[in-house]
Amino acid sequence: MAVIIPFKGIRYNTQKVQDLSLVTTPPYDVISPESQEDFYNIHENNIIKIELGKEFEGDDEKNNKYIRAGKYLSEWIEQGILVSEESPAIYIYEQDFNVSEWERKTRRGLIALVKLADFSEGVVLPHEYTLSKAKQDRFNLMSTTDANISQIFSLYNDDSKISKILNSFTNENEPEIDYINSEDITERLWVVTDKKILSEICNLFEDKKLFIADGHHRYETALNYRNKKASENPSHNGTESYNYVMMTIVDMDDPGLVVFPTHRALSIETFDSESFLNFANENFKVKKIEYSKSYDAESVPEQLTLSLYQSGEFGTSFGYFDGLGEFFYILTLKDASIMKKLVPDKPDTYRNLDVSILHSVILEQYFKIDAENMAVQKNLTYVKDVKDAINGVKFEEYDCAFFLNPTKVSQMRDISLANEKMPQKSTYFYPKVTTGLVINKF
Repeated sequence: MAVIIPFKGIRYNTQKVQDLSLVTTPPYDVISPESQEDFYNIHENNIIKIELGKEFEGDDEKNNKYIRAGKYLSEWIEQGILVSEESPAIYIYEQDFNVSEWERKTRRGLIALVKLADFSEGVVLPHEYTLSKAKQDRFNLMSTTDANISQIFSLYNDDSKISKILNSFTNENEPEIDYINSEDITERLWVVTDKKILSEICNLFEDKKLFIADGHHRYETALNYRNKKASENPSHNGTESYNYVMMTIVDMDDPGLVVFPTHRALSIETFDSESFLNFANENFKVKKIEYSKSYDAESVPEQLTLSLYQSGEFGTSFGYFDGLGEFFYILTLKDASIMKKLVPDKPDTYRNLDVSILHSVILEQYFKIDAENMAVQKNLTYVKDVKDAINGVKFEEYDCAFFLNPTKVSQMRDISLANEKMPQKSTYFYPKVTTGLVINKF
């Protein structure tokens, strides 16, 4: 099963960079162009220069953002801005964050190296499809830096033994890193170098599978990088550093594990909401909900989210908004047998997912948005925030939007164990693991 090992992580030298909030970022795939510019300007040694470099006019094969990333990494190590751990370590990683205005949670896991295993081996399991463009981007970066700049985020089933070790260590020791990042999330990191504790943790993972929660592209890239390096190495024996990848690993039952949905906004040339609702009535119970008079305009997203959650308790439901009046709709599937007709080759674990039903019955069957269209996002935009999607429809950026309840962690696990994959952007684990806390150099 899973093989994890400690490693000499590379971290910012806090004697030279005292405020880590100025140099760390979220993962590359959630950084907007505006945020990228902000991170570039906030500190000359911000990890953004390596993780998500700028493209400049005149870039070529010898001078581009990937080549510059490799140079920055080497220079910062030479200058002592980044320093290596003296002894191999496993890092206990904790994030303290607000889920809402009235709820705060803490998620705790560990950062270690995980031996790469092909998905067919059933040790590390995916749950979503990936895009080739993103994998090529990450491969280019890995090839010029020979490093994992950011961590893959994975989950495991624990019997509380590992959690007890982590809790005991954090109760008895102060974190080496403790700061509030740019998204108001408290980041804490403990460095574990005690050989007895390291051995105990590694041994406890020997009977466990790992479920990728976030970072599918990076994991597949690491596999491709390993295969390339192995093909170039006549003495390859499987113990080389490129056979491992850096991961943050969290217990599936951790009380701080939070999953948000990713909503779908559509742009259709011949969009007709009345026609769609007539189609929807054939397969769904369609409930029209007028904005409550007790809510102001800013609270409509809250009302939609609550209505969707309540409906989801009694069946597969989606929210639908077309911006044509002061109301939204809740669509609840009438008969699950339609999915057996549309996707007969899929197991029930896939057919019963909200996101699978939305994609198969509505996006593909009615709007004719196929998998290729979804991959390039020609008519489909993924939106994380309910308010952003609603405003996008109101101001005619989109024609309509569909809203989902969060996918359950147990559903993600069952999909992975069934060797299936969900549609892209089916889960949004929050918060994202921060980039720049620890780097793994091969």
